[in-house]
Amino acid sequence: MQSLLQLFSVPLRQRLATLPKHVMQELQEIRVRELRPLEIAWGRSYGFVSRQSGLCEDPAAAYLPTREDCAALLEMLTMHSLYTFEEELRRGYITVTGGHRVGLAGRTVLEHGKVKHLKDITGFNIRIAKEHRGAAVKVLPYLLDQQQEHRAIHHTLVVSPPQQGKTTLIRDLARIVSNGPAIREGSFMHRGYKVGIVDERSEIAACVKGVPRFELGPRTDVLDACPKAEGMMMLIRSMSPEVLIVDEIGRSEDAAAIHEAVHAGIRVIATAHGMDYTDVIKRPVLHEMLAEGVFSRIVVLGNRNGVGTLLGVYDAHGCPVLLKSELLTPAGSVQASWKEERGSPPPPVAIDWTGNHTLLQGQLLSKKQEPLC
Repeated sequence: MQSLLQLFSVPLRQRLATLPKHVMQELQEIRVRELRPLEIAWGRSYGFVSRQSGLCEDPAAAYLPTREDCAALLEMLTMHSLYTFEEELRRGYITVTGGHRVGLAGRTVLEHGKVKHLKDITGFNIRIAKEHRGAAVKVLPYLLDQQQEHRAIHHTLVVSPPQQGKTTLIRDLARIVSNGPAIREGSFMHRGYKVGIVDERSEIAACVKGVPRFELGPRTDVLDACPKAEGMMMLIRSMSPEVLIVDEIGRSEDAAAIHEAVHAGIRVIATAHGMDYTDVIKRPVLHEMLAEGVFSRIVVLGNRNGVGTLLGVYDAHGCPVLLKSELLTPAGSVQASWKEERGSPPPPVAIDWTGNHTLLQGQLLSKKQEPLC
């Protein structure tokens, strides 16, 4: 966090330094807008940074970043060379060391009807990247293909609105899948897998000069700052991954590359924006892929109990996926997780990590909660 604060001008840095400790620990966004209130988001809350110190609810009492504050921030983000960041300015964001993504707003310059770059940049959204080891522990058992001898990974699509833990989840999946039984979280896997990550926005791995700054496991290769579709094809041809991980798909060229990977026998884990399964199937490219059965697992995240809450896991037809009880025994992880989240130990027959009390040994106890399929 200290390295991130160094990007700001002294006035901004001084005011951010007065925020309460718990706010800084849960910080998710810093929104800097020229001559408008300095805003932050943490946990499930939003607030303004006071002109004096700490937080305030009244925007009239908030610090208003000056043109000098914004110009200094842009200079630091582009390392004093706007020219070398033309592509990032065209896309509207810059990723800095640590995997933090800075969204940009200003005046667009068009060329032949398409955005060439941004100018007069006066709005910045600094999204804080955080590594949460263990974030994928609850999800991974749903993704293991029990019909295969070695419990390979299902082709998986992770769905959630922005900032609900998609990138954090797939980052931790890469770590566990790459390690396999070498670490406790992968103890029920047969072996570790070669993992390839296409990190177009440098958020998954947070590479600095090609070296990941987040822990991704010993068998993981990263193609940094590369367009997703092209990057997937490059990894397929050159690095022979067994599991391919990519963030925020949705274009037709992404679908074509994923089809190539699937037909090559490579397992794919991808993310997409959406509220839930029904929301995703309204998007033409994703609807076509789901209709073809490309993804056999759809993981839905939200913030019901905090960012990254597992809301459900579904198969290709939108039916809820239930776990077999033998997957829930390693190291007492289910009991410990349940107790931590709910304050009491689970019943001995509870098998659903999402906390559905109606489940018993893979069967519904109440007809009122029948699956929709």
